[in-house]
Amino acid sequence: MKLLEQIERINRLHELIKHRRTGTPSQLAQRLNLSTSMVYKLIDELKLREAPIVYSRQMGTYYYSHSFQMKISIDFKTIGEEELPR
Repeated sequence: MKLLEQIERINRLHELIKHRRTGTPSQLAQRLNLSTSMVYKLIDELKLREAPIVYSRQMGTYYYSHSFQMKISIDFKTIGEEELPR
């Protein structure tokens, strides 16, 4: 399912950025199983949502310029007959 895969990628990207372990954009693309251009688009999308992502050529990684928390999740729950709308 594409949506769930995208959520997993974004969460993985967040963890890699948080721990300064993304590597170069091409290395990050390989880790996320994306093209390099898609990595740039994903990072730009997160920046539009105020994620303080910067890249250090010296360290060879993306990182957050200040504390940042992100959580994306979907919960699934089976409901019983008595919970169905009438």
